[in-house]
Amino acid sequence: MRVAVTGPTGEIGRAFVDALERAREVTSIAGMARRPFDPAAHGWRKVEYRQGDVLDRASVQRLCAGADVVVHLAFVIVAGSRESEHVNLEGSRNVFEAAVGSGARRLVYASSVAAYGFPDLDRPITEDDPAVGNAAMPYSHHKAQVEALLSDVLDDAEIDAYVFRPCIVAGPRAPMLIDQIPYVRWGDRLPGALRAALAAVPGVRPVLPDPGVPFQLVHHDDVALALRAGVLGRGEPGAYNLAGPGTVTMGDVARALGYASVRVPGFAVDATAEVVARLPLVPDEVTWIEAVRRPTLMDTARARRLLRWRPRHDAQATLRATVSG
Repeated sequence: MRVAVTGPTGEIGRAFVDALERAREVTSIAGMARRPFDPAAHGWRKVEYRQGDVLDRASVQRLCAGADVVVHLAFVIVAGSRESEHVNLEGSRNVFEAAVGSGARRLVYASSVAAYGFPDLDRPITEDDPAVGNAAMPYSHHKAQVEALLSDVLDDAEIDAYVFRPCIVAGPRAPMLIDQIPYVRWGDRLPGALRAALAAVPGVRPVLPDPGVPFQLVHHDDVALALRAGVLGRGEPGAYNLAGPGTVTMGDVARALGYASVRVPGFAVDATAEVVARLPLVPDEVTWIEAVRRPTLMDTARARRLLRWRPRHDAQATLRATVSG
């Protein structure tokens, strides 16, 4: 089996390719990303890496030529809205159409819990709930748009599609949960001497606001196992929610980092989100406040039942691995 992968060097991509390398059914892997990358440095023996961009239709077609399965992981998570929309929508269309045109048997796409749009439900989200996105958050909006695009491109096409919707992906290779915390981002920009001086002051710790809203985490290695199951055609085509057992809060994140936390009332979070939604030219990072306004928890029974997916890391273990990594 030959597998073509966009975004093999990303937070999910590296763990996923590791999993493909261990699969006897997979004989070769064609990977494409925008940055230079040496597969041998990671011990990858099956990978043929090529530098390219999903916006370059010819490069995507060459990547998918002769592939039995096409896996689309490349996606801009945090960037300027216009740039991310261009890459995410046009790039995804190129990949989906190239997969159909190449005669691939299966297409595997990594979507997100954000595609659901953070609905206000009194139960866990299932795959039957609509992926309508959230217009106030570009990432969520794009994920829903790409799923609709996938359905449109694959209409009447003879190709099986697996769509995976993980919650927040974390782990030592996926530090975005930690890297997006303002103290971490700002701290990295401070001179080393100043950082050391602040760290030496007794009792001085960053403080994270904690609205008390629980959220799920999933380890990148567990996501990789689910994606590999789709590549191998296990279960049946369709959408699958992915989340590790248990939940965490921002208070848990603060404790894992050695920070302090302070509870923030829900009405304050809602009011802030409403203000952000009305402001022009708001950075994409700020719109992620939509993700903590209310619990957005998913039911993963379908992946467990049909794919025999068994995550090896719960939310607390994944958080600890992310911080230590």
